[in-house]
Amino acid sequence: MELQEIRQHLKETRDGLLEMIKDLSEEQLNKRKDPRSWSIGQVCQHLSRTEELYVMAIKKALKSNEDSPVENKPLQFMLDRSHKWEAPDIARPTDEIVRAESIIEKLHYSRERLNELLNAVEDPSLLNRRHFTHPVFKEMLLSDWVRSLYLHELRHMEQIKEGLSL
Repeated sequence: MELQEIRQHLKETRDGLLEMIKDLSEEQLNKRKDPRSWSIGQVCQHLSRTEELYVMAIKKALKSNEDSPVENKPLQFMLDRSHKWEAPDIARPTDEIVRAESIIEKLHYSRERLNELLNAVEDPSLLNRRHFTHPVFKEMLLSDWVRSLYLHELRHMEQIKEGLSL
């Protein structure tokens, strides 16, 4: 998949997410199904944190001068919500009460950092030639890191839809 196509998926997914949350009340954003589940606001907080962490990981990996023996991973499995993963502590949301404006600002900020990084990559083929170890999915090409962002977001958008029906 070409970087331009990945960027289009990232844009469409983020636009869809922002459309879903832009008019939510503070109560809707912060309501939890149960004490162990995340609110919609926490899901969005997790998405922006994850994106910022990905930017740091990709930056670090781009400093490598060695081509990677790693191949592209099929990532569609990320959309299967019957399989649950535990978010690493660093990507977990806080329990703070959030407002729509605040969470939208965080999502814009993390996406701006990602776009700045992708715009700065002089040779986009590097994303297919460098890898970094993902905390859950292990060795992944950087292009898969970027692709997994919109799949991760789609996965959580389904979770948000469920939260809206509470």
